[in-house]
Amino acid sequence: MMLQTIVFAAARSRAHGPTAPLWHAVELHRPTAEIDGACELTVCGELARVVPEEQWPVRAADVCPVCAVLARS
Repeated sequence: MMLQTIVFAAARSRAHGPTAPLWHAVELHRPTAEIDGACELTVCGELARVVPEEQWPVRAADVCPVCAVLARS
């Protein structure tokens, strides 16, 4: 039996009009060392820029509620 661990990275979205930027989760399918801060598709379907210095889950108030539920470990 093989145990597979899902690794998530933290990503920051852009503000859209009156909507504030949020922290999102990105499921990684490659080593963390290859993440370069590019935009990635988040688990909730948004595009957000990965912040390699941040760990998921982010300890902040402005976290995407959908990502928080979908990326629970």
